[in-house]
Amino acid sequence: MSLPAPNLDDRRFQDLVDDAKRLVALRCPEWTDHNVSDPGVTLIEAFAFMADELFYRLNRVPDKLYVAFLDLIGITLYPPTAATADVVMWLAAPRTDVVVVPARTEVGTPRNEQAESVVFQTTAELQIPPRSLTHVGSRSGDATTVRGARLGADPIEAFGTPPKVGDELLVGLDQPAPGLAIGIRLDCTVRGVGVDPLDPPTVWESWNGSGWTPCDLVSDRTGGLNQPGEVRLIVARDHVASVIGDERAGWIRCRIVEREEGVPTYKQPPLVRDASADTVGGVAVAMHAKTVDEEVLGLSEGVPGQSFALQERPVVDDGEAFVVEVGSGSGWNEWTEVDSFAGSTEDDRHVVVDRATGTVSFPPAVREQDGSLRRYGAVPPKGAPLRVPRYRVGGGLHGNVSAGSLSVLRSTVPFVSSAVNRKAAHDGTDGETVEEAKVRGPLALRTRDRAVTLGDFEQLAKRAAPGVGRTRALPVDDGGGAGVRLLVVPTVSVGPGGRIDYADLQPGPELLESISDDLETRRIAGTRLLIEPPEYRGVTVVARLVAGPRVAVKRLQEEALATLYRHFDPIRGGNDGNGWPFGRPVLAGEVYAVLQSLPGAELVDDVLLFEADPATGERGEPVQRIGLAPSALVYSFAHSVRVTSGV
Repeated sequence: MSLPAPNLDDRRFQDLVDDAKRLVALRCPEWTDHNVSDPGVTLIEAFAFMADELFYRLNRVPDKLYVAFLDLIGITLYPPTAATADVVMWLAAPRTDVVVVPARTEVGTPRNEQAESVVFQTTAELQIPPRSLTHVGSRSGDATTVRGARLGADPIEAFGTPPKVGDELLVGLDQPAPGLAIGIRLDCTVRGVGVDPLDPPTVWESWNGSGWTPCDLVSDRTGGLNQPGEVRLIVARDHVASVIGDERAGWIRCRIVEREEGVPTYKQPPLVRDASADTVGGVAVAMHAKTVDEEVLGLSEGVPGQSFALQERPVVDDGEAFVVEVGSGSGWNEWTEVDSFAGSTEDDRHVVVDRATGTVSFPPAVREQDGSLRRYGAVPPKGAPLRVPRYRVGGGLHGNVSAGSLSVLRSTVPFVSSAVNRKAAHDGTDGETVEEAKVRGPLALRTRDRAVTLGDFEQLAKRAAPGVGRTRALPVDDGGGAGVRLLVVPTVSVGPGGRIDYADLQPGPELLESISDDLETRRIAGTRLLIEPPEYRGVTVVARLVAGPRVAVKRLQEEALATLYRHFDPIRGGNDGNGWPFGRPVLAGEVYAVLQSLPGAELVDDVLLFEADPATGERGEPVQRIGLAPSALVYSFAHSVRVTSGV
């Protein structure tokens, strides 16, 4: 018995005719005559007949030849992309000189018996200069007071009397501190009574030239400006100097913000008696990749179409040009990377790199119909040595580590004691498999780099930028002309127990800009394009389970929570594991089925389903059904499972 051949498309003549008629009824409702006598139906049947013949011949093609055809039309495997993370390099102690963290400094996750360390390298040199405090001030409404750093016997009130929302404590540094970790020591008197010292109603912000950018508050040992202590924060990268109260400095402020009803606020302004500041660290960008230097490819044979394999693969795109150097008597000449040789002339020094397989190809030559030989790029001379000065390898989905995971400083850096990523790494994806390329091939052949249908926008958006987990295109009909609303879900890191940070589900401005720039040249003229994240509806499940005999209660509870977080996941959730479908409602009965399928679960005693706001955490009343709009996805806000042992 022969092996079963793959059925690439199981549609037949009548299926194609029926599909076309359904589309006619949808797109052209004025066309009501669908009988075989109608000339339009005749054209539909003629097209269906030719398509049916094409499908028949396509299904006769073995799987190997199908892959060969994909290669013929230029379908190559997408390489993995490397995750990136902001890593804080903490100084052992404040310094009076600049501390330099070299490029390619390595930081990784702790190694254990279950997994190897995930290693990141910094992409550029980081300089951590010293900073000091020069001014202290306060602002309430239109009244602004600015004083020197040494207050002496004349302390300053941090806010107005009485304090109100919007009042500011101003801290001026001698120079801007973009991307630096600053320790601000404040000698405060216990006067700001009424606030929670662990969660005061304040935010720290830095001036960016046109507004205030939130800082990353690491720790506040002043109890909300109520006792002597240090405030450690990471200043935003857009921090610049400005003038406040006739004093020029790198200004940072602590501002009173409005909280939800019932949260205590200041009744009296805190009193600041003394203040100082130092640089305690800096933020470096690290990538989940390893750098390879000065790799020799071999010697050129002096003929077109040469290919050389790199020693390590896959090659990740780090934003820098891939260059091959060809030796000559006068030095080294550079061959630069291009997407294809289609537009190259015989004098262009170009190479094409298959990053998934690590293959470097030099320009080919094609014989024309008149017998002449056309070269699509320059050919290195015979015997010339070839080398790659630098490239990076690595990447993968496992590089999307959670916040705080990169805690092991693997390189020795003077005066740097530790390193940590304050936020989760992002944009890491696995390389494409052959099976995935088989599915993508017909879609790529259909779109041909042009965004016409909604499916075209979805496919091209995934290709436009790394770090795109899911896309969904919806039509926009608001009277302003044809429009497309493109919803983008970024790749995210999964924390302990399968949890996802809600902030990670918001695509960054760089990702959205990359997609917009790519689709701008591919959309139809006049088509409006809106790119944004989907609407997330928080889901909270409270359940009670009864464990079966000889089943560990704690283990079953952990498995139940992990299953819930995974099932109601916008990227990995749903019944097929490919992400929760857009617009699909959440039913309490489905939660019963998911929990009852767990090994060791004897009985699902009770399930309560709540809708929660992912931004505020507010939870509604128990419901049996949570409806979702076509542009909405679910998000597991917080689940609670209680497991009792069966008799």
